[in-house]
Amino acid sequence: MQLDQTDLKILTLLQADGRISNQDLAEKVFLSASSCLRRVRMLEESGMISHYRAVLDPTVIGLEVDAFVQVTMRRDVEQWHENFTKAIQSWPEVVGTYIITGDANYLLRVRARNLKHYSSFVLERLYKTTGVLDIRSNIVLQTLKDSSEIAPELILESSSS
Repeated sequence: MQLDQTDLKILTLLQADGRISNQDLAEKVFLSASSCLRRVRMLEESGMISHYRAVLDPTVIGLEVDAFVQVTMRRDVEQWHENFTKAIQSWPEVVGTYIITGDANYLLRVRARNLKHYSSFVLERLYKTTGVLDIRSNIVLQTLKDSSEIAPELILESSSS
């Protein structure tokens, strides 16, 4: 899908404020409301906009611990990947899971109310999962940047390739 500068501006504005009215969005990108809505729907239908959501502040809702956890699995256990994938789906503390390169198999992002809650999660769930060999935790001391927004220049590069 070829994007022009107006599409990029729409994507940028919607990433910053998914609740912006179509009228306000149209004014900011210098389009009529109907033309703007047509473009937004096209971006949604193409899958470029996958969904809209509210972003909660973890500290305000009482989640003091943010951890990145590397998990290494035993490869001699049958269906280790399938079992682990199924297990993480039921753990509300896990807010992100990634298959990674390097020594570990997975990188988890875990949120917990406090260190006691985090420790309980690690000892009672993670370590007890069949096939888990090693766990390496990194507790976040301070967040310098945490964004899911994608910069327009990266959108332009990926949409033209």
